[in-house]
Amino acid sequence: MTSLWFRAAGPDDAERVALLHADSWRRHYRAAYADSFLDGDVVADRRAVWSSRLADPAAGPAVGLTVVAEDDTGLVGFVHVVFDDDERWGSLVDNLHVTNDRRRTGVGGALLTRAAEAVVERAAGKDMYLWVLEQNTAAQGFYRALGGSQAEVAPVPPPGGVPARLNGRPKMLRIAWSDASALG
Repeated sequence: MTSLWFRAAGPDDAERVALLHADSWRRHYRAAYADSFLDGDVVADRRAVWSSRLADPAAGPAVGLTVVAEDDTGLVGFVHVVFDDDERWGSLVDNLHVTNDRRRTGVGGALLTRAAEAVVERAAGKDMYLWVLEQNTAAQGFYRALGGSQAEVAPVPPPGGVPARLNGRPKMLRIAWSDASALG
């Protein structure tokens, strides 16, 4: 296996993160998200999100942190955590995506562990959670194998607040950890 290194993302990472995010959505969010969105402006949508989110890294770590994983080929994954996002559930793992060729190689687990370590170090509490699409059973199994438990089911909000970007009324599951330090 190729060596990995991890670092906090900055403004120069926005394009690569957006492209990986869009590719991951295209691979795993079919049926929940409209094909017209996934095959159309999903890259522009993700580029706008990540350009804004990573524009000022000095301001970001106070409320959130994006960590990228790289190897000698370039970006292979990233995770974004929002500290103290919810009073009850704690910090939100807002995104965790790995390139298709590096899935099931430990990159996702290493990124989630880094998110958990950041929560323990920087957040007010140790609770951590994320949302996963109901249809994404492989990801659900991955999170459960790492100690997460399903806490509730909710409707998926439309990307960018645009209802036409969804197919029907997909659901998402809240996966929670009561103590993020158990991951680290």
